[in-house]
Amino acid sequence: MTHASTPFRSLTALGAGIVLLAHSLAFAEAPGRRILAGDDSTRRLAIIAADGSVEWEIPVTAIHDAAVLPNGNVLLQQGWTRVQEVTPGRQVVWEYDAAKANPGKPVEVHAFQRLPGGLTMIAESGPARIIEVDAAGKVHREVKLKVDRPNAHADTRLVRKLDNGNYLVAHEADGRVREYDATGAIVWQFDIPLFGKERKGGHGPEAFGNSVFSASRLANGNTLIGTGNGHSVLEVDRAGKIVWKIEQKDLPGITLAWVTRVERLANGNTLIGNCHAGPDNPQLIEVTPDRKVVWSWKDFTHFGNSTPVVAILPAKPTP
Repeated sequence: MTHASTPFRSLTALGAGIVLLAHSLAFAEAPGRRILAGDDSTRRLAIIAADGSVEWEIPVTAIHDAAVLPNGNVLLQQGWTRVQEVTPGRQVVWEYDAAKANPGKPVEVHAFQRLPGGLTMIAESGPARIIEVDAAGKVHREVKLKVDRPNAHADTRLVRKLDNGNYLVAHEADGRVREYDATGAIVWQFDIPLFGKERKGGHGPEAFGNSVFSASRLANGNTLIGTGNGHSVLEVDRAGKIVWKIEQKDLPGITLAWVTRVERLANGNTLIGNCHAGPDNPQLIEVTPDRKVVWSWKDFTHFGNSTPVVAILPAKPTP
């Protein structure tokens, strides 16, 4: 059949096929970035090289936080109570055990951060406190947290100390983000909305709630929030107004499930950690301010469906 006699519907189908092909290519696993990722189901924390190979890895159990330190060591957790600093050779050079520090009390750790000067911030769920400890494990500061629904597993998720000395805390069980000053006073709070929807149990795309996972303070003073099983990213101002958001089905071809870490990049784009979404969906997504996906990463070869720790690392220095 010649082009002149091709039925219109065939041309339409051909065009649709081209669009679908371009769409699938756009969301193909993209090389060129180093990734730090931790997965509960495969019990692995690893650095994935730009070519997709495993550059470094270590067995872990439960994990909700990790970071590569400036000295090349990795700050991670082993189970819900031990925070460790390990060398590239996997030697433990520092450890804090929250269970030993709180004998006989339920306690879990879901967030920690190496601070300028060498102290390590640790958020303890159960005791509901933030502490800063030195290399010897001595507590230099303790900040008590307010929890409305005490739960040693869900008092906190991601917690970060801000440049102003305050602490930004994602309270999973409470469905709230709170900012505390150094005395423990709440200076800002935002309640994660349900947007009129009913709660649904589970962890995947079918679930729903306001079990917030993360929050980060932006340069403009707003707060970027990963709403956990709210399947969304929210940017809110100091007055609590939502000024930008991405919801579960806003990204063509992608379904958001448990939204974990979120980060605003220097170019204005936003990184979204997408956990429990299944192998058809990427685990890390970069979107523009107008919600266009420009990059995504998916690795169900090395990781499974429970990858709450996922971040882009700087390129590896050339030897």
